[in-house]
Amino acid sequence: MQADPTHPGGGTSDTPGHAASIHNIGYRSYEGARLGRGYARRSLFAQSLRGGYGLGRSARSKVTPMLLFGIMCVPALVVVAVAIATGVDELPVDYRAYASFLAPVIGLYLAAMAPQSVSRDLRFRTVPLYFSRPIERVDYVLAKYAAMAAALFVFTAVPLLVLYAGALLGELDFAEQTRDLALGLVSVAVLSLVYAGIGLVVAALTPRRGFGVAAIIAVLTIPYFAVTTVQFIASESGGDGTAAVGWLGLASPGTLMSGFQAKFLGAPSDFPGRVVPSDAAGLCYLLLVLALVAGSYAVLMARYRKAGL
Repeated sequence: MQADPTHPGGGTSDTPGHAASIHNIGYRSYEGARLGRGYARRSLFAQSLRGGYGLGRSARSKVTPMLLFGIMCVPALVVVAVAIATGVDELPVDYRAYASFLAPVIGLYLAAMAPQSVSRDLRFRTVPLYFSRPIERVDYVLAKYAAMAAALFVFTAVPLLVLYAGALLGELDFAEQTRDLALGLVSVAVLSLVYAGIGLVVAALTPRRGFGVAAIIAVLTIPYFAVTTVQFIASESGGDGTAAVGWLGLASPGTLMSGFQAKFLGAPSDFPGRVVPSDAAGLCYLLLVLALVAGSYAVLMARYRKAGL
């Protein structure tokens, strides 16, 4: 409507005979760059990775991941200090075995961070907001999975770098330490992929964060202690029982990673009697690792399809 000068404040007039008019109030179309799915996927990955350490969140959110990260690194610093002070010829802890020694700390970190990454989005039904951007279900799942695996890799790889730096300061053999570090990094990379998949699947199936934390701890610890107990019994029985120790390691995530590292990366065996899986068992370890990674991705895709995404 056309403004009526006789109205106080320049209001509009409804008097018959006044012609209607349209005024340009300054709206303009968007002229910036359209960044697309790739940018949205990278942004979600970066935001999720930062969230894995409480970055960009409140101080309270940083306490748990930073405390656990410090606990993860302290033994490496102690080993380095002892190695330099005593002048040993090799590090007391193998790069490939370090993560196994601190498996409970890794489990606590995963249990704390995986539900934070996905449970809140499901519980409060905020995931559809992501899809107001040019992003699809596969982008969301890939970004979350990659971010959780990357956060775990940083969590487990930094202590190895501390050990490596200490070994070089202690003037240990450069070529040998570099080779062992490379094998150690491969070891924790595989562990990160497997554990991230397991943690995210459990968290996505239990939207309440408290239940997710408890469920992840249960999945990682109960099968491990059960399998280890049966392995000790089989080892003590001798004969075929000793041969079964390697096969039994397939039954829990922790023993699966121990057997994989011992068979393919030359890590010291954690199994009773220092048993190393046979070639046939080793093939099963490799196939199961691949199946867990691919299966976790498939379950997450199905879970978010069910959530109406």
